[in-house]
Amino acid sequence: MIFSTKKSKSSEHEQESQADLKSLSMSELQKKLGTSPNGLTSEEAKKRLAQYGYNDIEEKKTNMFLKFLTYFWGPIPWMIEAAIVLSAFARHWPDFGIILVLLLANAIIGFWEEREAGNAIAALRANMAIKARVKRNGKWINPDARDLVPGDIIRLRLGDIVPADTRLLEGDSVEVDQSALTGESLPAERKSGEVVFSGSIIRRGEIEALVYATGSNTYFGKTVQLVQEAGTISHFQKAVLKIGNYLIILAVALVVLIIVVALFRGDNFLTTLQFALVLTVAAIPVAMPTVLSVTMAVGAGLLAKKKAIVSKLVAIEELAGVDILCADKTGTLTQNKLTLGDPFSVNNIPVKDVILNGALASRSENNDTIDLAVLGGLEDEDSLKEYKVLHFQPFDPVHKRTEASVKDRDGKEFKVTKGAPQVILELVENVGKVKIAVDKAINDFASRGFRSLGVARTDGDGKWQFIGVLPLFDPPREDAKTTIATALAMGVKIKMVTGDALAIAKETAQKLNMGANILDASSLGDSKRKETKEVAESIENADGFAQVYPEHKYHIVDVLQKRGHIVGMTGDGVNDAPALKKADCGIAVSGATDAARAAAAIVLTTSGLSVIIDAIKESRRIFQRMNSYAIYRIAETLRVLLFMTLSILVFNFYPVTAVMIVILALLNDGAILSIAYDKVQYKNKPEAWNMPMVLGISTVLGVIGVVSAFGLFYLGEKVFHLDRDIIQTLMYLKLSVAGHLTIFLTRTRGPFWSIRPAKILWGAVLGTQIIATLIAVYGVFMTPLGWEWAGFVWGYALIWFLINDRIKLLAYRIFDPVKKSKH
Repeated sequence: MIFSTKKSKSSEHEQESQADLKSLSMSELQKKLGTSPNGLTSEEAKKRLAQYGYNDIEEKKTNMFLKFLTYFWGPIPWMIEAAIVLSAFARHWPDFGIILVLLLANAIIGFWEEREAGNAIAALRANMAIKARVKRNGKWINPDARDLVPGDIIRLRLGDIVPADTRLLEGDSVEVDQSALTGESLPAERKSGEVVFSGSIIRRGEIEALVYATGSNTYFGKTVQLVQEAGTISHFQKAVLKIGNYLIILAVALVVLIIVVALFRGDNFLTTLQFALVLTVAAIPVAMPTVLSVTMAVGAGLLAKKKAIVSKLVAIEELAGVDILCADKTGTLTQNKLTLGDPFSVNNIPVKDVILNGALASRSENNDTIDLAVLGGLEDEDSLKEYKVLHFQPFDPVHKRTEASVKDRDGKEFKVTKGAPQVILELVENVGKVKIAVDKAINDFASRGFRSLGVARTDGDGKWQFIGVLPLFDPPREDAKTTIATALAMGVKIKMVTGDALAIAKETAQKLNMGANILDASSLGDSKRKETKEVAESIENADGFAQVYPEHKYHIVDVLQKRGHIVGMTGDGVNDAPALKKADCGIAVSGATDAARAAAAIVLTTSGLSVIIDAIKESRRIFQRMNSYAIYRIAETLRVLLFMTLSILVFNFYPVTAVMIVILALLNDGAILSIAYDKVQYKNKPEAWNMPMVLGISTVLGVIGVVSAFGLFYLGEKVFHLDRDIIQTLMYLKLSVAGHLTIFLTRTRGPFWSIRPAKILWGAVLGTQIIATLIAVYGVFMTPLGWEWAGFVWGYALIWFLINDRIKLLAYRIFDPVKKSKH
């Protein structure tokens, strides 16, 4: 046994074992690990998985009971608990019971919803699991990286995150980015026999490697996690939490005023203090964190169904504000189904020979679309059997070409290469003779939308000779044109970003109606210095960028952000990672490398642009729900606080009891959670947090609510001459009914009937109001009201609801005087 995850093994012994495995010769290591060039058998892999455990770090299991107890600790729970203690001292047992129920309800709801959000994140992690290329039973398979065991032979390629601690087998050296482990920014070269640790990223080359440590036994101690925790706070959440702080400060200030006045009047101190605490609890947005987490979790689930997996929940809100989307051409705007056209050859070399040499510089097992297109162009696939590939150098973004050393059936050795035409031209000896003809051929191909691949071969003296150009066509996606038009109508400008030639980019942009202002990225300034105003404006006004290198992407994003735009960026390669991180919302497209997926905020599991547009629409709907909740929460808090404070200060009358306030808070929190599932319509423009509008609308609704409450108080006291006990029940029912009807006001910008509410929201509000009405009618913890007066309250509240709806429309004209959106 090499090492064990069992706790009985000491850490010293494990460290010694690890040191041995790093220093042993490769033959001794293979013998010790009991593996062969064909890899492990499936049966042996199963045994080792049982022995060593999965190749991941077991998360420390939190005791659910202790986790539940944390919901009784903190400023808000302390205030509720203080109210319970004061109720017991004052022997107000109904208050004691109801407030205790509130405390337990808040804890249970918060605990349950956080657990559900955690489950949602766990499900997303499962979808984002890193895959590995592993040789089992002599064949290459692609299991989850967590299924790796010591002794496995894996293949590491450009852009892969190394899934376990490995020793490199025979092959060319590779460059490895170990910044996640060591903090070193520059990649390090690693050769055969050397160690590559879990969590490193392959920056250049590809090679096979032998796994010697997995899971908690790796040097890194844990695998790189692609999914951030749900607790990341976004700009929008910070804004909503600022609202919460504002409400808390307002509540505390008014409550202190009530206590001071009550003391001055000589009221019972314990009763006043208990009431003040309960009022504060009711005013503080206790449900806010829960509503946030539920809305985010529900939103992430909806996006996952649309094939967009959220790896950083902050992205949901950032995506709602995106106004520029820099989109890759290949696979996003086009089908990424390359077909080979009629090649161009120099010096009357047969076209089939150009294809054959290009095919020899390709590798089918890499599943690369370009390689597969070239191999697919062969007239006879068996023609490759006459050649033996001695060495293959894969494509990388720096060299921009592949190369193979080949031996034919006569034993003659030569080299072939294919890649970007300009790179191949710089390599060859006969550049002077062929450049004019080659450039013309490339331009002709580009004008028809074809990408070009240069092909070269060494002659008898080992010198490179250019032999031809392979044209590749990638047709636009069928839905791309309509999707781009939809995006533009939504206020999102899509800029094409491609490594292809300028002519190809212009041809594709023309077919998709994207605009003809395509910039050559090579003309951009130095990305390490600040751009001139003229160049920055040209980037902002461009419809797309051609001949883009990965470092250009970062620069484009940086310039656009400095120009005040919220930028989305798509990418798939290892060198796209910096731009994906830099963008406000980095999007890893389908088939992206592990490194790109790790850097991105959203990972697509299907190709095309339409899924991104769907995700933007959904994120805007989520923003609308949050906006509705914020306006509702502020309006309700102002309504209750101002009405209670003015009643006590002016009329020396407590219009509702502490128990009534608790019941109001309980029913409010129960119903408002359903807003996460509400039907909303997204705006046809990027969302931005408009605090003056939110505060203005909510203040108007809150103040009008106070006016209507005092109107009912006047009717009860002066017109109908009701007892104060009856008036309290009357006011309780009015605050409950009117408060919940406010949800239907805040959820639409237009008239309340303009968008039909979701059945779950309608059902939640109706359910809580039936409970509230029954409590008032039959006098549970209060004086019975009876059905007649309950009907009167409902009628009064509905009349004011219709009046408030008109006032709301006027308020929007004042606080947000923009052209009214369709919803």
